[in-house]
Amino acid sequence: MKSRLLGSVILAAALALVVALVPAHLDAQKGGPVVRAHGRPAVPFSPPRMPDGHPDMQGYWTNGTYTPLERPTEFGTKEFFTQEEAIAYAKRRDDQLRAQPRDNIHYDDAIWQGEREVKGLTSLRTSLIYDPPDGRIPVLTAEGQKRTEARAAARKLMGPADNAQMRTLGERCIMWPHEGPPMLPAGYFPNLQIVQGPNQFVVMQEIIHNARVIPTDGRPPLGEAIRHYRGESRGHWEGDTLVVETTNFTDATQFRGSSSTLKVTERFIMIDRDTIQYRFTVEDPATWARPWSAEIPMIRTEDPIYEYACHEGNYGLPNILRAQRVADAAARK
Repeated sequence: MKSRLLGSVILAAALALVVALVPAHLDAQKGGPVVRAHGRPAVPFSPPRMPDGHPDMQGYWTNGTYTPLERPTEFGTKEFFTQEEAIAYAKRRDDQLRAQPRDNIHYDDAIWQGEREVKGLTSLRTSLIYDPPDGRIPVLTAEGQKRTEARAAARKLMGPADNAQMRTLGERCIMWPHEGPPMLPAGYFPNLQIVQGPNQFVVMQEIIHNARVIPTDGRPPLGEAIRHYRGESRGHWEGDTLVVETTNFTDATQFRGSSSTLKVTERFIMIDRDTIQYRFTVEDPATWARPWSAEIPMIRTEDPIYEYACHEGNYGLPNILRAQRVADAAARK
């Protein structure tokens, strides 16, 4: 676990950042990427280019936002905030973060979940999910519900430390749920670095410590016999949009209850020098009644990413299992 000391940030600065970040959103569903900015005319953007002619998205980015993945029920069918509502919502979320009880000694959330750049809203959407229109993850299929119940029953039959596989992938420092694909904002240090080269697109996330290398040279996937926690990604360019399709996940991935038939399609669109519109669609007919999609703006930052040392359930895993064996032996006496 790493930490960064933050200088004091006054609320006015936080609200100013919210205002700066929320005035535009992308509507790429209708005729391609355009920025709509509250009545100002759409301005086409010509991105910087790599030697091969594709957009140069290299640099440091953050996808941190207070916008929730699913739309809170309090917003009903409301898809977009007004700017005033967005400011109020961001302030409420920030107040909640900073109102940690003094007797909660786990961490000081406002410090270790903070960054030099103040978190706000990166769009006017009330949820990251835009399809279905209700902003919610679709209901489970009968197969998905049955599998979810079976997994829950298996956890009840076995203790949480009966074996290493009963501990989560995140606790074991293999991968965290936000890493994806699809990539979601991390609770803290939601920072990324993009590096490009001929026929490759690389995404490195600050949490936890993996470089995701995406071939863009047209090579086929290795096949279903070789599966990965993060799936197997293949990218291709559609004009200035990078499209990445990922399959061959394992049953252990379990992205929000997914199965090994999970497929994720991501789109990276550079809509201005400092913004990449990241969209993804999740398909898994063995889990959800229909596909679902979300969008998360990635905002350029000058701050580099730092090494993240994930250790609690990695170095500590032998002791976790050893302690459970001691408890088991005591229970048999």
